[in-house]
Amino acid sequence: MEFRELECFVVLSEELHFARAADRLYLSPGRVSQLVRALETRIGARLFDRTSRRVRLTPLGERFLADLRPAYDGLRDAVDRARAAAREVTGVLRVGFLGTPTDLVTASVRAFEALYPSCEVRLVEVPLSDPFGRLRGGLVDVTFTLLPVDEPDLETGRGLNRVPVSLGLPAGHPLAVRRAVDAEELAGLPLIEPAGPAPRAWRELVAPERTPAGLPIPRGGTVATSQEGITLVALGRGGMLFCTPTAAYHERRDVVFVPVTGLPASVLGLAWPRAGATAAVRAFAESAETAAGVAGPEARRKVA
Repeated sequence: MEFRELECFVVLSEELHFARAADRLYLSPGRVSQLVRALETRIGARLFDRTSRRVRLTPLGERFLADLRPAYDGLRDAVDRARAAAREVTGVLRVGFLGTPTDLVTASVRAFEALYPSCEVRLVEVPLSDPFGRLRGGLVDVTFTLLPVDEPDLETGRGLNRVPVSLGLPAGHPLAVRRAVDAEELAGLPLIEPAGPAPRAWRELVAPERTPAGLPIPRGGTVATSQEGITLVALGRGGMLFCTPTAAYHERRDVVFVPVTGLPASVLGLAWPRAGATAAVRAFAESAETAAGVAGPEARRKVA
């Protein structure tokens, strides 16, 4: 038995008028009549007497309403309480990040917790090789990731930054002394990339298969995390691309980061499951946009 049928029955029993019941339910009068008939068919008898001038409950309808009302009211109250809880920004919000909690990540957390002190943010590292697995598994509620994201079950916010790309190289590599490396030169360098199950389109953001001119870029092995990638770079197994903030975070003596020209900027943003867009997730997205300086006027006024 469908809840919508029971809802139609209760509302019509209160209004005793199809048009008024339809207005309350945001349905057409014909749809209300259809749902009531379906319920009567399930029960096996008429619940309303209808004429062109009036609608009234049958004796069976009155008895059914008396029996149904406590359960219906309890169910409606439970739904209302769940909706109210979903609008609250309290509890714990689990936020994923890709290996490096950059200034943008921490600034977003501080901005959110300043506005919503009743909601604690817990940062969770997300593997480079599986950027969306923890979202889909319910282990994080929202995650920082590279944009764009082309996954039908995920929703994304606006880009929070646009930063240049740097190439990580072992300190002794001939290109390590250069002021910059052109993207076409990647065709002569094995490039370390994330392993699966990262989607291929997303892996292209970290390790493109071809240069802008279409030259193939050799593979230098796969890694699960940024730390694994840095280690392979230090060992001379290949180069690896990083956004500028991440490159600065990973500075070390045996790895050199050289700016790359000719590649699109790296864009960081947020992603979350379309079915899991709670008030807390939306609020965090707004706070991150404010921290990044890309929020709209309404969000900025809210923070101010």
